[in-house]
Amino acid sequence: MAETGRFTLRRSPDEGPGFAEDIRAGLTAVRKVIPPRYFYDELGSALFDAICRLPEYYVTRAENELLGGYRREIAAALGGVRRLVELGSGSARKTRLLLDELAGPLEYVPVDVDVSMLQRTGHELLVQYPSLTVSALSYDFRRAARAVRSMAAPSGSTSVLFLGSTIGNLDADEATALFRDLRAVLNPGDTVLLGADLRKPKAILEPAYNDALGVTAAFNLNLLQRINRELGGQFDLRSFAHRAFFDDNLSRIEMHLVSLREQTVRIEGLGLEVSFTEGETIHTENSYKYDDEMIGALTGKAGFRIEKKWMDTKGWFAEYLLV
Repeated sequence: MAETGRFTLRRSPDEGPGFAEDIRAGLTAVRKVIPPRYFYDELGSALFDAICRLPEYYVTRAENELLGGYRREIAAALGGVRRLVELGSGSARKTRLLLDELAGPLEYVPVDVDVSMLQRTGHELLVQYPSLTVSALSYDFRRAARAVRSMAAPSGSTSVLFLGSTIGNLDADEATALFRDLRAVLNPGDTVLLGADLRKPKAILEPAYNDALGVTAAFNLNLLQRINRELGGQFDLRSFAHRAFFDDNLSRIEMHLVSLREQTVRIEGLGLEVSFTEGETIHTENSYKYDDEMIGALTGKAGFRIEKKWMDTKGWFAEYLLV
């Protein structure tokens, strides 16, 4: 654990399968897959930050508008919160809209896999908010509940922020498991503020994941470059293409990396050769799109109820207050 005044950083003692193990398992599966959490190395985090500024990527603008317009109402709904836990915190840009409205001493617990992002953002926040302490957790957010349970609880309530559309990266079973874990460490009256991207026409959804500048394509392809950098992979990025599309039946955007030719790729660090047929894909991400019924089903199974809902002016994005 690293500690500097009002900033502490704890790393997960039990990471579960690591990058190498997950890459081996995913690329030797019948349908190749790489878990989306591996997008976020230092370069991947920077690329995602750029995606959030793209004209096609409405998600960040919609949520910023929502939080900007309702931040006082949302902060009041969180009650006398004294600990704010944020899952997948990233740069905490949107979180600052709420921090501006929350009075008194507050412990902020950002949870993210990117250690450099946690350190940089944590120290920025300490300068901006003199009454804040930052207890950063370098954890996979799906395993963060155990770490939160082990922390000394401050007097007053705890609120968990799950902003952006990160919930959309989890399938129904994974999402329900996450909320059950959270429910086990929260007290009655504690809250979760859940951001969710809502169902909308394909003509709006698909361009958000296929931007004209190709930043999302670079973000996706960086997974292969990361394998090259960290595992001695020999992926030729020119032999793969980014593909993203909306599956209406499953209510989700799917992202894939498509092999443009028949090829075999050596990964030295794994002692592995991976064969691809032309057109074969690596499934890299899902992003589910929701309505109230879907959110109620996911969270209700874990013992939460929807207390309140806020939307942007277009009705494209929602924040749900779960109690």
